[in-house]
Amino acid sequence: MNTTNTPPVHPVAPTHDADSAEVLGESVAYPPAAVKSKVLAGLLSFYGGWFGAHWYYLGRPRPWLLTVLAVVMFAIAFQSDVWWDSPAIFVVFIPAVAGFIEAIVLCLRSDEKFDARYNPGYKRVGHTGWGPILVAISGLLLGTVMMLFGIAHVVLHIWTRMGLLDGLNF
Repeated sequence: MNTTNTPPVHPVAPTHDADSAEVLGESVAYPPAAVKSKVLAGLLSFYGGWFGAHWYYLGRPRPWLLTVLAVVMFAIAFQSDVWWDSPAIFVVFIPAVAGFIEAIVLCLRSDEKFDARYNPGYKRVGHTGWGPILVAISGLLLGTVMMLFGIAHVVLHIWTRMGLLDGLNF
């Protein structure tokens, strides 16, 4: 049996309305913003860089610009007979490759610089580990392949238009 005189513990602490606290002159402490992860930012840039998914996550200004560009280019590409061979798809390659490059940059940035920019006031306890490194390696590999594919496709279209490939059977 408890013999000490402790006040009863209430499961719900009393809350104040933020407006009434301002009227009473009390300072209102808001919860800190969610901590942004380097790994998640890198993965969003890696997979969704072509439409700016990482821009939404990191709170960058006007993230919808890449989304509108990608949607318009895909709409134009789907109007052609062979959508993946449309020049509009090549325009989507530019932000896709930029997304891979940005995934590498975000993941290889030091924890201190990342937190100073995207998590101001946050003190990281440990290092992020191998996650960002693996995302950066994947971004480098797949980004290089996509960039070379895009360049080869553009060169193939130009050479075909110029007639340099006439008489060759692929």
